[in-house]
Amino acid sequence: MIKNYLKIAWRNVLKNKMFSIINVFGLSVGMTCCMLLLLYILSEVSFDKHQEHVNDLYLVRSENVQPNGEKMDNPRAPAPYAHALKAEYPEVMQVTRLWQNFLEDKALLTVEQPGKGPLSFYETKGTHVDSTFFDVFTYQFLEGDQRTALVDPHSIVLSDALAQKLFGNEPALNRTVKVGGKTGHNENFKVTGVFRDESARSHIDAHYFVSFKVGWIGDYLRQPDLNFTNNNMFYHYLRLRPGTDGAAFEAKLPAFINKYARKDLKIAGYDKKLALLPVRDIHLFNQIDRIVSSTTSSTYLYVLASIAIFTLLIACINFMNLATARSAKRAAEVGMRKVMGANKGSLVGQFLGESMVLTFLGLVVAMALVVLLLPFFNQLADKSLDVHELLQPKIVGGFVLLALMTGLLAGSYPAFYLSVFNPLDVIKGRFVNSVSATALRRGLVVFQFVISIGLVVATIVIQGQIRFMKDQPLGFNKDQQIVIPFRSEEARQAYTALKNELLQDSRITAASGTAYYPGILNPSDMSVYLPGQTVNDDNLIKTNWVAPDFMETMGFKPVVGRMFSKEFPADTNYKIVVNEATLRKFNVPLNKAVGQKFLFNNGGDTPGSVEVVGVVKDFHFQDLHKVIEPYAFFLNMDPSYNYLIAHIAGKDAAAALPFIESKWKSLVPDEPFAYTFLDEDFQKNYAADARTSRLVNAFTIISILISCLGLFGLAAFAAQQRIKEIGVRKVLGASVANIVGLLSGDFVKLVIISIVIATPLTWYLMNRWLADFAYKISLQWWMFAGAGALAVIIALLTVSTQAIKAAVTNPVKSLKSE
Repeated sequence: MIKNYLKIAWRNVLKNKMFSIINVFGLSVGMTCCMLLLLYILSEVSFDKHQEHVNDLYLVRSENVQPNGEKMDNPRAPAPYAHALKAEYPEVMQVTRLWQNFLEDKALLTVEQPGKGPLSFYETKGTHVDSTFFDVFTYQFLEGDQRTALVDPHSIVLSDALAQKLFGNEPALNRTVKVGGKTGHNENFKVTGVFRDESARSHIDAHYFVSFKVGWIGDYLRQPDLNFTNNNMFYHYLRLRPGTDGAAFEAKLPAFINKYARKDLKIAGYDKKLALLPVRDIHLFNQIDRIVSSTTSSTYLYVLASIAIFTLLIACINFMNLATARSAKRAAEVGMRKVMGANKGSLVGQFLGESMVLTFLGLVVAMALVVLLLPFFNQLADKSLDVHELLQPKIVGGFVLLALMTGLLAGSYPAFYLSVFNPLDVIKGRFVNSVSATALRRGLVVFQFVISIGLVVATIVIQGQIRFMKDQPLGFNKDQQIVIPFRSEEARQAYTALKNELLQDSRITAASGTAYYPGILNPSDMSVYLPGQTVNDDNLIKTNWVAPDFMETMGFKPVVGRMFSKEFPADTNYKIVVNEATLRKFNVPLNKAVGQKFLFNNGGDTPGSVEVVGVVKDFHFQDLHKVIEPYAFFLNMDPSYNYLIAHIAGKDAAAALPFIESKWKSLVPDEPFAYTFLDEDFQKNYAADARTSRLVNAFTIISILISCLGLFGLAAFAAQQRIKEIGVRKVLGASVANIVGLLSGDFVKLVIISIVIATPLTWYLMNRWLADFAYKISLQWWMFAGAGALAVIIALLTVSTQAIKAAVTNPVKSLKSE
């Protein structure tokens, strides 16, 4: 029987080619979108699931609570917490810490090449960890022994990709790598391990690991006065003993704070609460922007899943609409089968069989499209999904299940609808489409266009917000600024000479040094309070150490007082320049800002103080998701800057690069020249928003395409169904325009209804999306009107092709049977 169903289904596919092509294409495109987004979502939710002890791994995160009730989530804690937690609680089987070098985003790696000279390049994502790191986290070692890999302080463990980059196809074990900058103090490290790169599915996206006992952080940890309050810059990971309840263990942490940190917290003037975050949940914990690497919003994944489902639903709706619209053509067949003894079940089976044949044809096409489009999708989504992932049994099984569900969903209503026809009415020619079937078709068309219009509005809003962020004045000059990083002491010592050499070129109008610059991570801050207040009244302000002419180079606008200059070298003695947000935070009037002192806890009996010498207009040192916060500049006359920023006159900053590179090579010959553009660095903060925009744009186009495909089919069948009516109207004098208007009008009405429904829904949803930005565009009426007008135009263009074809048909041909 099943064989017979499939044979008949295949005959119908061949017999109705246009119907079959529209449905197979629509279903295949819908399933392709669903598969690609499913692969993306599975990749996001599988982060860290490969860890052997994942159910027992936790990150210790903290919540700092100010006396005024303000709270700040922090995934890091001071260094002493690790050993104290392990010593205090037997439930802690192992603990490890991780520190990212926020002082430098790259380190210079150098290896000797016999007969070729040294190979040097900058490498990102180097990480300092405890020697216990590989007891907590699971890595697949290709060379070396993970149990002893970090026992020697001067050891380094590389990813296989980095080992290939350094040593080619030769074994890396026991080779020597010189690590520069604050990461390795230009010392030699022995390669003790090579691991398979798992950064694509781990929140710890490190390319190499070195010990905590070396570099700048090693010097810091050897200080005798480390406490449980200051320098919250270490990630702490616990591996609890199997069977330990994480929530029960977390309940013990307030007692730990009271025992170890309460005294230090009281002096600092704030409270701290500890909590455990399962490692398997870190990547989707978007309450914190970064936990080693960027976190992802689970809401974003829900949005992608919704787009996938709705795109597939639109394709299924096309199938249902076209099948029920063709019901008159199938009515005689159903009538004859019923007369010959076919029951409802066998008819349902036949029509579901047809649906399954079309769906699995669509699945074959979809699988081919997924393989073909995966490289493009990786670029679109900024992922590195591999074709081989498609061959995993669970993925293949998931796709087959998806096809089955699609076939059942798309074919269920047409199957049951067609199977209940009255054979007597059909054979006597009294069959007409029921009101309920027509209403359902219209309702489904409305649903399709509600989704499509919603996606068009989302595209307009997201593109508008991204343009706003790109064009919004930031309070400084971001254009034509070249950023040159210093990654070693040799480079830092060359700062003055390099600056003087660059300023000899008329194209370079200014150059200055800084510890940090707007748009990149600045972890430096301090807690200050006003005279007459106590440490319990303190607030955090961001801090930066800059050269005397840095603020002029950046184009910051003075409001009152003065900025730093060489004429006031004593400004290094605790003088600061603040932004307007600092004054607002402490309720200091602008006319009293100059000379205002701020106090801070310096660990002694008497608090330290800083004095304001100037105020600059507010500027965005963080991206536009965040409000402008208090910020203070300190003067640093010692040339120990992390960056030199050179401002280029004119519009072609790139033209000055060869000159800058030549001066760099003459002064720092042993290090490669590296640079970035400040405006591009700032725009990197919007990478996730740009990715969202690209995905929404692509799937908006696809959803409109599928909707139009269904509308095209419905218009064709509507024109065919009314062919005699059109002939009569033409005989009675109707023009082509009248006929086109008649056939198009019904569909345009449905699109207008869709606009009415989609407008409030998308208004609400896009307002929710914009709420994540501190600075944003306002929703305007034209965004919705434009999306609606586009939907009407597309619908008219789609329907009118069939309407015109019907309108120009010779009425003699359509009426000859009468």
